[in-house]
Amino acid sequence: MNFVSIRIITGDVARLVGFYERATGVQASWANDDFAELRTASATLAIGGTRTVPLFAPGSAEPAANRSVIVEFLVDDVDGVYKNLTEFVRDFVNEPTTMPWGNRALLFRDPDGNLVNFFTPVTPEAVERFAR
Repeated sequence: MNFVSIRIITGDVARLVGFYERATGVQASWANDDFAELRTASATLAIGGTRTVPLFAPGSAEPAANRSVIVEFLVDDVDGVYKNLTEFVRDFVNEPTTMPWGNRALLFRDPDGNLVNFFTPVTPEAVERFAR
């Protein structure tokens, strides 16, 4: 099995897509006004509007209600990325911090309040883990 994507449901697709395009530098591919994807070499971040929810099951997802999932992006230089993000990210949870498992991580919230983690492996063990 391969992990393919994670989807965020939002009340404002254009705003959230614009945020992630700016934060990641990845241009979104739009299917329509209610759905876009930011594709990387290893996974896709899909962003869907609330009008897509009934296609799965009415009431099955709710925008801006996540309190348990963290969307994570592996970046080359988390400290450099942090400097760029300070221009438009409004809610940083922490500044770049080296975690006990060997990643230097930056945690912030997107405009819907979802947690986002940009990280860079910095210890030899962490670098090896992500060298696949």
